[in-house]
Amino acid sequence: MSSAPAGGTPRVTLGELYRGFLYAGARGFGGAMPWARRMLVEERRWLTAQEFTDVFSLCNFLPGPNIVNVSVVIGARFAGPRGAVVAFSGLLTVPLLVVLTLGALYSRIGTMPGVDALLRGVGAAAGGLVLATGVKMAEGLPRTARAAGFLLAAFVAIGLLRWPLVPVLFTLAPLSVLAAWLRRT
Repeated sequence: MSSAPAGGTPRVTLGELYRGFLYAGARGFGGAMPWARRMLVEERRWLTAQEFTDVFSLCNFLPGPNIVNVSVVIGARFAGPRGAVVAFSGLLTVPLLVVLTLGALYSRIGTMPGVDALLRGVGAAAGGLVLATGVKMAEGLPRTARAAGFLLAAFVAIGLLRWPLVPVLFTLAPLSVLAAWLRRT
């Protein structure tokens, strides 16, 4: 495990990047973000909780799966383009092998009773992991009426009114930045 030099960024090797994201991908099949956060912030301490939240926020705006974007951004941060490829490869190694194996297995047992119920249970567990990660990430955010207002507006617009995510975010994000800027000036 790498540690940060006094006041600096940790030195992370390509092997450590691969193994870290390999373990996150292996533990979090169907919901790797909680495990990636745990590995990056709590276990290896490559990032602070705030740094992880910042990276995750950026990766929400990038196209593609958030966890893949996180692996690429973190890999690139610590080891450049090679690190991005290595972290991405580590993240997807186990899930790729599992999906190929499950696909072959499902073609043989997919019609057996109970298989659908099992798959619904796995989906519910993944949803719980996503919710738990959201709660952990929210711990470090400021608890102000303004922040709660933007959170509530996003929840109502996306969750209740079912408005499209992108227009809501492109509306609320600049407004929240403007509100934060006005507060500081």
